[in-house]
Amino acid sequence: MHDRKKVAAELQGIVFEERALPDDLIPAWEQDDSRNYLKSRGLKDDYPLFHKTGTRPGIVVPFTYNDQIVGSCTRFFNDRTPKYINDIQPGYVFGTDLQQDSWTSVLVMEGVFDALSVNGLAVLHAEINDAQVRLIRSLDREVIVVPDQDEAGMRLVDRAIELGWAVSMPNWGTDVKDVNDAVKKYGRLATILLIQQAREHSKIKIEIRRRQIVKQFN
Repeated sequence: MHDRKKVAAELQGIVFEERALPDDLIPAWEQDDSRNYLKSRGLKDDYPLFHKTGTRPGIVVPFTYNDQIVGSCTRFFNDRTPKYINDIQPGYVFGTDLQQDSWTSVLVMEGVFDALSVNGLAVLHAEINDAQVRLIRSLDREVIVVPDQDEAGMRLVDRAIELGWAVSMPNWGTDVKDVNDAVKKYGRLATILLIQQAREHSKIKIEIRRRQIVKQFN
């Protein structure tokens, strides 16, 4: 997969510089606080995550591209601001190294923990810029955008419609805001199945579902 993806990316001029991870890291699954936090989010030990020591401990998620580290996300355990610190290069999309050749579609969402939950992609904010579009299209498969079910998430819906991508907004209850919440409630496989079943290409049907969701938070 990586050789084919690398060729496709190079043809579109997609390049990221290699970067170092923060200091004072240990494997997350070997540390009690990190292991408990990751389990609370329904994650499995199938991606290299790290525990950050120091005065504000947290989880560090390496950002990789073609198996090289090109940035990172730190999620602190306490809820002081900022909860997240990101080292992101312009146009980067998390999760391309999670994709497999045999997969015919790719799930695109906002958050890194959402992407880790279902082996999808994270655009890392409530927008999809043109450089990210080129990277996602280089995967050459059906794109399904799964927005957070809040006001910010609805901006991803507009962009998906503009790009002609499918949108999935499953009816998984008001207690589920995003994909990671769904995985905690239903499990990984059930969540992926619900996303696939709810995907829509019809602009009219997407708009109807969007209005239903908007009513929930107005």
